[in-house]
Amino acid sequence: MALPLAERIATAARRHPESTALFWQGRAVSYRDLLAMARAAEKNMAALRIPDGTPVAVVAAKSPETIAVMLACMRAARPVLVPSADVADKPLRKLLADTGALVLPDPCALTAGTAGPAVAGRPAEGRVPDGTALILTTSGSTGFPKAVPLPAAAIGAFAEWAAATFGIRADTSVLSYAPLNFDLSLLDVWTTLAHGGRVALVEQDRAAHPGHLLALLRQCPVHVVHGVPMLYQLLAAAEKHASGDEFAPVGEVLVTGDALSPGGLAALSGLFPRARMHNVYGCTETNHTFVHEMDPAGDVGRYGAVPIGRPAEGVGADILAEDGSVLAGPGRGELIVTSPFQTSGYLDPVHHAKAFVGHPDGTTPGPYYRTGDLVTRHPDGVLTLDGRSDFMVTVRGTRINTAAVEGALRSHPEVADAVVVALPDERTGRRLHAVVHRAAGSLLNSLRLREHVAAELPRAGIPSGIQFVDAPLPRTATGKIDRRTVANSL
Repeated sequence: MALPLAERIATAARRHPESTALFWQGRAVSYRDLLAMARAAEKNMAALRIPDGTPVAVVAAKSPETIAVMLACMRAARPVLVPSADVADKPLRKLLADTGALVLPDPCALTAGTAGPAVAGRPAEGRVPDGTALILTTSGSTGFPKAVPLPAAAIGAFAEWAAATFGIRADTSVLSYAPLNFDLSLLDVWTTLAHGGRVALVEQDRAAHPGHLLALLRQCPVHVVHGVPMLYQLLAAAEKHASGDEFAPVGEVLVTGDALSPGGLAALSGLFPRARMHNVYGCTETNHTFVHEMDPAGDVGRYGAVPIGRPAEGVGADILAEDGSVLAGPGRGELIVTSPFQTSGYLDPVHHAKAFVGHPDGTTPGPYYRTGDLVTRHPDGVLTLDGRSDFMVTVRGTRINTAAVEGALRSHPEVADAVVVALPDERTGRRLHAVVHRAAGSLLNSLRLREHVAAELPRAGIPSGIQFVDAPLPRTATGKIDRRTVANSL
């Protein structure tokens, strides 16, 4: 059995105490320093007299101090809730009520020994399952974020799989772009530290600045890059100002969290000419479960989209047809997944029962997570992602997947990004409205764009309204389009 994550990190610190664990704001934080901060945080949390087993919440941006406090919680076997650093008051209160977590003082104060008292009160009892290490949160892009408790054993199993699959060792540097509440951090931060590697931390308030990313790569060359498609758009912008071979050390590129366009796939080859490129699929609830080594020259022509590939070792996956039966061969339906890396389930029994189900055959071990993602299984067994079941709408009697409409819009060379929402309509019931971010300097108009998408979409799928914007679309902290903000602005 693998050692718990905290013990793995402590072992790395003993073996290579002066090796860099974290690179942050131009300075290296050694494993010795990281462990010292974690021990100081442990001591100061003990002085707060928080009852054993009570979950705590770290509401702070990514930093060495924040990571040290989370490590201290793991060492003490105390579940730690990690909401978005800029979470609003109402969703934070709900997360605290759902988990019974107490908000810890600022990580800088905890690691320096100047912390005051924790927030008093405990709204709920016994909600977090035994063995929970981290409580991550969903993006909340379509509603309130959900708490996702992850068992220590699941995180440990994932760290072993990810390190072996993507070559993360003691001499490996990994770029940490995602915030700590996003499941990507399980690879970027925790898998890397568990194997003695170096984590190059992107500052969250500068994450959208290509210049910051380029400066970080110059100061701390990285071997593994892992992020949502937006990260690679920013790196492509940064590469135009590169003065040398800042991107040359990268040997593994992982794209996840959102669909990768054919244009985005083509751009990766030029950006990282020496790297293996992977499309990685997963949810916060299951972590990474599918991997596909991308072929920029052949994937789109062969499958019509960038595949999500095949299940990782130990992952079970099936496709449900519309009647709830399991699809045996090629075809299309909703993906259900069970994984050794997955959550123990939602804390709300109603949400849990809807999302975590037994296998339809009644005998295959589970539980299975209903992803809500629609996929196509091709004759060779490879899967491609078609969109989400909750993005399916009926327009003039025709079932339309708004994700497919977005993909058609993004395929125009003058479209930088696009989002489609279904609005109520007195005559047709629903109508599609697109908000399109044009490429810089483009004079693209709605007539030309409708003509472009008409070749790919049924008539009902062509947006009746197209609004052009010259600024990037709003996004959540995890880099996904903030659909709720877009819908509220219309």
